Amino acid sequence: MQYKTLGNSRIKVSKLCLGTMTWGSQNTQKEANEQIEVSLDNGINFLDTAEMYPTTPRSPKTQGNTERIIGNWIKEGNKRTDIVLATKITGKGFSSIRNGESISVKNLRSALEGSLKRLQTDYIDLYQLHWANRGSYHFRQNWSFDPSKQNTKKELEDVFFILEELNKFIKEGKIRTIGLSNETSWGTMQFLTIAKLNNLPKIVSIQNEYSLLCRHFDLDMAEVCHHEKIGLLSFSPLACGILSGKYLDNKVPIGSRKSIYEDLGNRNTKLMVQASKKYVGIAQKYNIDPCQMALSFCLSRPFMVSVIFGATNKKQLLNNIQSANLKLEKSLLDEILNVYKLHPIPF
Repeated sequence: MQYKTLGNSRIKVSKLCLGTMTWGSQNTQKEANEQIEVSLDNGINFLDTAEMYPTTPRSPKTQGNTERIIGNWIKEGNKRTDIVLATKITGKGFSSIRNGESISVKNLRSALEGSLKRLQTDYIDLYQLHWANRGSYHFRQNWSFDPSKQNTKKELEDVFFILEELNKFIKEGKIRTIGLSNETSWGTMQFLTIAKLNNLPKIVSIQNEYSLLCRHFDLDMAEVCHHEKIGLLSFSPLACGILSGKYLDNKVPIGSRKSIYEDLGNRNTKLMVQASKKYVGIAQKYNIDPCQMALSFCLSRPFMVSVIFGATNKKQLLNNIQSANLKLEKSLLDEILNVYKLHPIPF
């Protein structure tokens, strides 16, 4: 397993990160414990969670249970220092979490303290803002994205006060470093600029969606990351299992994400079916597991720090881990490029 440093921090993370958002709904405590141990045995030291997890499905009754499951593992195994632990404060919109309030100085501390308590730890290695207060083009909102109503002055004030509060947490030893999630180039640059001008902590990572089927990050965000020395933590690298091929021919496996959310987070489109079929076909042509091909492609991107993947069973977990040892040949990458040109935004 290879490791990379998170931005300008001294924190080294494995290039594969174990995602956890099914723990507490699709996965039990016992299964989660096994996933962590298997991941550690294979060199993965990085776990990503969020205060709103699990999300399969998301429910006020289960909200926070993923952090509680990780906290139980930490308490029982006494292996806190074996992992790099990332979590997130939920953004505006969910009434079950702080009445749907935006991220602010008013609620940052209570959110962090809640995560620390559930995780049964004294500190978070990477604390992330789950999405921007002003909204963004992520989660299929790119089709109607309109930033013209954003209040620039207010947005910049939000960034300053949020960074100032996060800096207090770092000085208190409750978090080690900070990152963004579901952000844009403009938003990222404001965090970087305001931090530099006011001697506040610099973000070290951005957690955005990235896969063969979702490549917004290839453009302006990739340029920002290159010049500002921050990296991507990609989520949904298998596009909710679409790139495994298991949903082709209208199949819906029992217990799969599609059996919970038929639209797969607004990813279930005719164009998606056409594109995914072609990508799976490339994997079959080269006698490669399609999940491993999809993950290996993400791992090969120059802006990538770590690829966050999830699994609902041990077989899937071990199969996905094998992507760390796979290098895609040029002819295969050329075929991927041809499909991308035909289907640049399939959902």
